[in-house]
Amino acid sequence: MLGVYGMFLLIGVLIVIALIFGPHLWVKFVMNRYSSEKPEISGTGGELAKHLIDRFSLKDVEVEITELGDHYDPIEKKVRLARQHYESKSLTAIAIAAHEVGHAIQDQQNDKRLATRTKMIPIVNKVARWSVAIISLSPIIGIVTRHPMPFSVLIFLGLSGFFARMVIHAVTLPIEFDASFSKALPILREGNYISKSNEKAVSRVLNAAALTYVSAALADILNLGRWLVILYRR
Repeated sequence: MLGVYGMFLLIGVLIVIALIFGPHLWVKFVMNRYSSEKPEISGTGGELAKHLIDRFSLKDVEVEITELGDHYDPIEKKVRLARQHYESKSLTAIAIAAHEVGHAIQDQQNDKRLATRTKMIPIVNKVARWSVAIISLSPIIGIVTRHPMPFSVLIFLGLSGFFARMVIHAVTLPIEFDASFSKALPILREGNYISKSNEKAVSRVLNAAALTYVSAALADILNLGRWLVILYRR
């Protein structure tokens, strides 16, 4: 039988697992729940995205299928939708399409948050890659230089990449909720693209679209903990 300490440890592990994987599983569940075809919907996600781009006169913005997940690219001015959302007449498809067009509208409106995030991403990605690479190569660096890299330096390098990613997630969340609930939902509701009976379902999908980044942030926290354990063992 587990002792009291073992029981608390097990509960702690289960809580951590729930916090890390719960949001991701919930997002997946919501997306799948409303992914069935709806004959009453007049167009696919891709067709809706193109229609909204024309309706709001979004200059130079195009729509294309992607294998990298739904997103809007503010550099290339492209709304990219996964094939299942581009070609489907489902509540998930039209909600995702409207959400990504919401980002294109933010871009056209010169949203400072989106502009800041766009500038930060290349820098953050480089910092994250270099921090992980240096930590991974630290034993080799120690052998070559015959001087082990100070633990404090390893901690700094390791934390810098993950903290940079945390900043990106913190900047991203308000942008995502704005795209979902200040752009996409009012557009779908006021344009009669969805019926009143489907508003609640679409709101859930839009909420899931925004919370995708919460799942990513929690995964980074888990990764940070893993690196701290590795560093402390050295």
